[in-house]
Amino acid sequence: MGPIVLASQLATGIGVVATAMLVKSAMEGGKTMAGSGAWRPRCAACNGTGRVACLCSRWSDGDLGCRTCAGSGRMPCRSCGGSGTGRPLPAQISMRSSRSP
Repeated sequence: MGPIVLASQLATGIGVVATAMLVKSAMEGGKTMAGSGAWRPRCAACNGTGRVACLCSRWSDGDLGCRTCAGSGRMPCRSCGGSGTGRPLPAQISMRSSRSP
């Protein structure tokens, strides 16, 4: 094989890898996908980070650390459970029959 053929194959390979990376970043887009394929919004409480300020940092006198945050001052978000995505609220719907027994 000549150098032109090798250069052409290398350029094609680089193009394929770059296209795959571009498609992957476009598909993720900073959002995660649920199992059904639907996009899930970011959590409003933690803005999608999955972590919020720990209670020990709110009432601390300068030192940080407890078992919940392991000294980082940040604990998992209670609204999303640390996932960073919004969770649907469970709703219970009750139906009454209009027929008499």
